[in-house]
Amino acid sequence: MINRRDFLKLSALAAPGALSFSDVFAQSDAIQFACPVPMSGPFAANGKYADMGMKLVLQKYNKVLGKSLSYTAIDTEGKPATAVRKVQEAIEKGTHFFAGGILSSESLAMGKEAGKANSIFVTTAGADEITGSECNRATFRWSVPTFGAIEQTVRPLLEKLPKAKRWYTITPQYVFGDGLLNAAKAIFKEKGIEHVGNSYHSLAEKEFSGYLTNAIAAKPDVLLLLNFGSQSSDALRQAVSFGMKNNMTILVAWASGLEQFEALGADICDGVYFGAQYWHGIDSPFNKEFVQYVNTSLKIDPNYSLAGSYICTKIMLDAMVKANSADPKAVIAAMEGMKYEGLTGTEEIRKGDHQVIKNYYLLKGKPKSKMRNKNDYADIVSFGKSFLPLDKTMCKLA
Repeated sequence: MINRRDFLKLSALAAPGALSFSDVFAQSDAIQFACPVPMSGPFAANGKYADMGMKLVLQKYNKVLGKSLSYTAIDTEGKPATAVRKVQEAIEKGTHFFAGGILSSESLAMGKEAGKANSIFVTTAGADEITGSECNRATFRWSVPTFGAIEQTVRPLLEKLPKAKRWYTITPQYVFGDGLLNAAKAIFKEKGIEHVGNSYHSLAEKEFSGYLTNAIAAKPDVLLLLNFGSQSSDALRQAVSFGMKNNMTILVAWASGLEQFEALGADICDGVYFGAQYWHGIDSPFNKEFVQYVNTSLKIDPNYSLAGSYICTKIMLDAMVKANSADPKAVIAAMEGMKYEGLTGTEEIRKGDHQVIKNYYLLKGKPKSKMRNKNDYADIVSFGKSFLPLDKTMCKLA
């Protein structure tokens, strides 16, 4: 993990030609962006990297349609009510373009607020409802929702481990966790898998020994972790300390990518499977260009939180150019159906629900002895695109 001094340097984006956001704020005709993410609390690390991602892409573009780009960070604290209040305040000050929302609960709330105020909200949160039953015309999602994440992790792992018939799940008790759990249960039922138990936990939980003890007692073939960020890291770290890697396969369905591997270390990640929206080693033309840009600008490899925020903001910037307008309604129309070269290859924004159609990845942690460089923590085992058909999403855009 980077130390505090390095992080402050990175956060400031003290690279040659970096945007001076304080100067841009003084310009009344600037196009205003905001990154509403948890900058404090258990998901603060994800939020801080997302914040860096938006800064970096605004630095890269500098101007769009001849106008400067302004920026503000919003600490949602991971709380929907706080997120909505701060987004409302930003809208009152003239901000109409938002990319953020690490947690599904806050993202659903912020998307609705954007819909009321002629604004756009692009998110990386996972709950199916975001582009499903609670979709709206202002909200777009880059990340694969919970359905696709499970389809591209549980299903290929079952193919690799046909004798793994007993699965235990550990689930955060909110909309994102339930989405992953329900998708997993559907595959279990289809494949005749015995779901030998589930443990729910709160978003404030840090101690998982009790849940892991229950899992050990159930004697599963696979332990499926459905939590995210520091919580999945804490759960995995404790599981490894209990020796669970010796008795079962462990799958983290929704990893936070490189940042998580750096925090855990190769010894813990070795042999563990991880689902990932993004990995810096993806072999696509734009990702190679992006990684090089981050390497040059920040002297690091990009993680998922940084990459997701970068691409969410870039989509809006490119749509402004396409529409030749910064009016949110025109930008939304340009985004609908847009195809572009993205981080995971060719990506497309589905017009009917504003879901980006992209790949999701299954990674496997590798031993330290086989790492080719300090960030070569995992190999891509498989990847693919799994999305509910539009008529099954329950999305009805107004």
